[in-house]
Amino acid sequence: MTFSPSYIHLAAPPFPYFLECDRTVYQPGDQHPSRKAMGKFDLILVEQGCLYLGEEHKQWAVPAGHSLLLLPDRYHYPARPCEVTTSFIWVHFHTVGEWAEAQGEAVYADRDAHFRQFLTYPYTIRVPQFGPLPDPFERSGQAELLLQLNRVRRSGAVWQQQRIFEEMLRMMDLVQQDTAGSHAVEIAEQTEAYIRNHYAEPLTNALLSEELHFHYNYLARCMKRVYGLTPMEYLTDYRLEQAKLLLLKTELSVGGIAERAGFESAAYFSRRFTGKVGISPLRYRKRYSR
Repeated sequence: MTFSPSYIHLAAPPFPYFLECDRTVYQPGDQHPSRKAMGKFDLILVEQGCLYLGEEHKQWAVPAGHSLLLLPDRYHYPARPCEVTTSFIWVHFHTVGEWAEAQGEAVYADRDAHFRQFLTYPYTIRVPQFGPLPDPFERSGQAELLLQLNRVRRSGAVWQQQRIFEEMLRMMDLVQQDTAGSHAVEIAEQTEAYIRNHYAEPLTNALLSEELHFHYNYLARCMKRVYGLTPMEYLTDYRLEQAKLLLLKTELSVGGIAERAGFESAAYFSRRFTGKVGISPLRYRKRYSR
C-alpha cells in the first residue's frame, strides 16, 4: 500500500456541515463497497483491525487509531478484503466553501472571491487525508458522542452534532502544526492583532519588526503560512474593509476616510479601493447607501 502525504484544505466560514454517521463492523473476508463521486466527504475512523481502501490511483491500509478522508468527487474501492474483524466509524459531511487537495504547504482560497460570496475572508482548515488520530481526538470520545446522538430526536441532536463535528475538525486541524508551525501560528496571530489595533497609524516593515521583536522576513513567512498574505498585504486589506464601513456609516469625505483608515493620500486610497473592489469609493457609497 502507498502512503499519501496529502492534506485537504477547506475554506471556512461557512464551515463544513455534518450529514450523518454510523459504525460498521466487517468480519474477515468482508470489504468496503465501491462508490463513484458520492458527492460528500467520507471521514473514516478505524477503531479495530485494518481497512484496505483505494481512491483513484492511491491505496491505503488504515489500521486502528488512524483516519482516512475520502473525497466527494473521486472513485473509491476496496483494495483488498479485511483480514481480521475490523470496526470503524464513518462520518459524512459536506461543504459549500472551496476545498482543495495538495501536498506540502497550505492552499488558500481566493480571498476576494470568498468575501464576495460569503461576506467574510476565509480561514483554511487543514486536515490530513490519511494519518494517525491525534491523542486529544482519541481521548475526547467525540466520535462516540456523535453516534449516541443518532438515537435521540433530530430536533434535539442537530445542533449538538454540528458542534461536535466542528470540534473534531478543529482538533485534526490544530494537530497538523508541528512545533515550528505552532510558533508560526502564534507569531502570525500576534502580527494580525497588532495590525488590527494600529491599522490607522503609519506602519512599515521596520516598525512591525521593532514592535514585534522579529525580523520582518520571519513575520512575513509566518503570516504567509497561516493567512496566505504578507503583513503589508493584510494591512491593505484590513484598511480597505474599514474604509468600506466608513463609506456606508459616515458622511466623511473620501479624503477623510482615507486619512482615518491609514492611507497616505486620498488619491492612493481611491486607486487601491478601485483596484480591489472594482468601483470607486464614491460609486460604492452611492450603490450601497440610501
